[in-house]
Amino acid sequence: MRNRTRGLLALGLLVVAVVVAVVVPLPSPAELREWVLAVGPAAPLIFFLVHAVITTTPIPRTAFTLAAGLMFGPVWGIAIAVAASMVSALVGFWIARRLGGRAIARLGPARVRALEERLCERELLTVTSSRLVGIPFAPLNYTLGVTSVRWHAYVVGTLVGLVPGTAAVVFLGDAVTGGISPQSFIAFGISGTLGLIGILISARGRRRRNLPDDGSAA
Repeated sequence: MRNRTRGLLALGLLVVAVVVAVVVPLPSPAELREWVLAVGPAAPLIFFLVHAVITTTPIPRTAFTLAAGLMFGPVWGIAIAVAASMVSALVGFWIARRLGGRAIARLGPARVRALEERLCERELLTVTSSRLVGIPFAPLNYTLGVTSVRWHAYVVGTLVGLVPGTAAVVFLGDAVTGGISPQSFIAFGISGTLGLIGILISARGRRRRNLPDDGSAA
């Protein structure tokens, strides 16, 4: 009964987040900047909460990351964007884990299960690389939630993998005001390349010793 209640609560939170994302119009970075200037000191907290809630849905978080750089500068912009993204990632992972509960490992086709097993052998590398390569944020949160990835690997890998791309987008916020930051393109290129290499390494899986069926050594 308790598990069912938690599952219904998780589903309800997801439905509310989707409704909010659909009903509430998504403002442009320039509109958000004007709004923050009008709100004053409470703006960072409000921005953080809106960012965290809306990005639990498939709506891209890029607009919020750009706006964070425009409104709060590179240091605070990166800090707020990463913190809000972490909250959103944890909520998405928790919802998927409550509703799906490692469904891929139990129900997926044989090839899918085999790939999932290989990826989860190096779960920290898999999570970090997936973030670096730029896989869509919310779908990745929910996908990882139904795999065998453990919480600690998900948290650490998400934090490490989010920082480079988030920083790059914050720097790219200069483009909205007419400038182009070469640092952002360099960061995108490096993080994407490292992420792709990491995913390829994870997909190969570890080499295992061939043991007899009873599990004893020959």
